[in-house]
Order: sequence, then structure tokens, then C-alpha cells
Amino acid sequence: MDQMILIGNSGNRRTAGIQAARAKLDLSPAIQLNYIDLLKGKSSLLSIVESHGLAMDEPPLLRLDAPGEHFEVERELIACGAPDIAIRDEDDRWLRYDNRLFQPISVRFARDLKESNGRLYHPSQWFRGYCRLLSRLDREAKQLWSKPGWMNAPEDIAAMFDKRYTYQVLSEAGLPVPRRLASPEAVPNYEVLREMMESNRTHRIFIKLATGSGACGVIAYQVNPVTGAESAVTTMSVENNLSRPPVFYNLKKLQQYKDRDSIRQIVNWLLSHGAHIEQWIPKAAYGDRTFDIRQLVVAGEACHSIARVSRTPITNLHLRSDRMSLDEIGLSYDIQAAVRCCAEQTVSAFPGSTVAGIDVLLSSGAYRPYVLDVNPFGDLLYRNQFEGHDPYEWEMKRIAALPRLA
Repeated sequence: MDQMILIGNSGNRRTAGIQAARAKLDLSPAIQLNYIDLLKGKSSLLSIVESHGLAMDEPPLLRLDAPGEHFEVERELIACGAPDIAIRDEDDRWLRYDNRLFQPISVRFARDLKESNGRLYHPSQWFRGYCRLLSRLDREAKQLWSKPGWMNAPEDIAAMFDKRYTYQVLSEAGLPVPRRLASPEAVPNYEVLREMMESNRTHRIFIKLATGSGACGVIAYQVNPVTGAESAVTTMSVENNLSRPPVFYNLKKLQQYKDRDSIRQIVNWLLSHGAHIEQWIPKAAYGDRTFDIRQLVVAGEACHSIARVSRTPITNLHLRSDRMSLDEIGLSYDIQAAVRCCAEQTVSAFPGSTVAGIDVLLSSGAYRPYVLDVNPFGDLLYRNQFEGHDPYEWEMKRIAALPRLA
């Protein structure tokens, strides 16, 4: 399976990394299929196959990469999720929760959106649009090949992207995940959230935008059970205006809110777009900081890993957390093996997937592993080697050795 079709945004760090890895391993360059061309109807899997003369009896390797860091793509995905766009019934098959949209916008309005740095536009409609695109690609691939060679199947990507459904999949597989406060439908607003926290005697939680990534839409929220004082640590901010609806932003730094009105407004916005709410489990410590682990799994085996060390409850590396090896933070062989095993079992719950980055928390004291997140695009790890290869090189080497992807 030497031929590869890479579906992504050309020229970004991810596609460049894949192409560099293939060149280093003497593999032919991946054929690029750009998200924007797919969304605007300028290209398709069929047109790529025909224009490059690919053999129909030998499916190429198909890799779906992250659609982010491209405003025009974001805008087109929001338009694709609009209520007035013509779609097939099956295109909404992977929206596994209530797919009603909060303040839906039309195709025309979506395509008129103007880029504003850090602004959060319409995450629930974006996700519906992305699921529709994934469904379409899945359908097209099955029309071309009896067994398409996806690195990660579109259905699995849709599942991993929705934290609500990821929780369901992992729970049913018996994997360790932080306890959920309640089903998503049971928490419609801030007031109900507070009531549930009180009735469950749960005073510290994480609220996560169901379809967010990179700490976008994550709140580390706690309430003092004696005084009722609140604290919310998040990358989100809001701009209120008298003449138009509030505008929400995702910043590249954390800030803390303590006033109830601000917290209520942000929480209600997240809940309206779909959120997953889970127990806040204290993380293991390294000195005066805490950490969690990003563990990459490729073809069923754990490989690259990195500890994300921070003085804050949200450890994403772009928020200036320190990156350290598992040896540097003093993890024993047995604990490292437990992390690898947990990550491998997690990816096995998504049988159509070959690559995923698993975020693993080790609990304070007991060092028990918990799965925090499953990222189908979690292989962008800088300055990280495993057996002399960066993540993309290792993926291409391991996958090239597999007899066939189904």
C-alpha cells in the first residue's frame, strides 16, 4: 500500500510532517486532497483517484487529518451543518445525541462570517457539518473500494470527537474514565448544574465542550461547599454588547473567574452547544506541579509519550505547560507500563482506528490511570522520538509493514 491519499489542509504543520516522513522513508509523496476543495465541490475521492490513475483493485492508504487552523474550512463546515442545506438522511447518522442546534444559522449567514482571531463561532453546527463530511467520505470510499484502507475510519473520528460518546464507548468497554456527573440531556443550564453538584456532593468538576479540542471550551470549576464561593479556570472569555449577542473567544492563556454572572454565562453557552461534565480527579504531582500524559498508540502498540507538567489544572502544551519524558518525572517501569496498557486498550475500543493520542491522568497518591481524552489527531508531538523516529515517521513505518488496513 505505497500510495496514500492525505485529506487535510495543505501546507500546515501536519501535512508537512507526513510528507517529510514519507520522503525520509523513501515512500512516494502522499496525494493531497484539501478540505476546502472537498467542501466547495472542487474535488472528491473519485476525482483524485481518476486524475492520478490509481488502481481500483488496490486501495490506497487513506488518512484524514485535522481540519483546524484554516478559517475558510471552519466557515464551510459551519455552512455544511446548517439546517437549510440539502443532505442525505444518512449524513446525520453519527450525531448520536440530540442534534438540535443552539441559535442555528443559515448557509448564507455562515458563509458571510468574518475571521476574528480566537473567536468561537458555532461549535455545535461545526460538528454537525464535520460529521456530514465524514459520512460523505465514508460513502464515497465504499463506492470505490470494497475495503477502503482508512488509517482511522471516519466513523471512529466522529466518535472520538464527541466526548459524550467517547465516554459511553470507554465505559461500556470497562476502561477507567472519570465519573460523569450526569447524562448530557440532564444538565440543561447552570442552575441545574449547581443543584446536581450539591445533591451529589461533588464540588470540583471539569466541564468540557463535547466537540472541542486543545483546551477549547474546558472549564476547571469548583464550589466551596461551606461558603458557596466559585472558581472557574478556563481559556474562554466573553465580549458583551448592548446591541448584539455576546461573542465568545478561546484565548491562548488561562484566566480565572470568580463572579457568578460571568461563570453562569460561559457555562450556559457551553451547555447549549453540548458538553460533557466529569469528576475532577486530583493529578499526580511532580514537585510543586501536577501532570498528565499524552500517550500515542500506533497499530495497537504504545510508542511516543510525553508528560505535560503544569501549575494549573489544564495542562495543554500550548498553554505553556512543560514537556518532560516519563523517566524525567520519575515514573517507574510498572507505572509506565500501566499507562501504555491503558492507552492500547483505549484505542482497541475503536476497531477502525490505527492511530490515536490518548490523554492519561495518574491519580494523586495511588497513581491509578484514567482516560481523559481520545484524540484522533493527537500525533503532533514536537521533539519527540521513539526508536529514532518522530511520530509521523513511526506511523508510516509501522503502517507500511501491515498487510492491509480494512
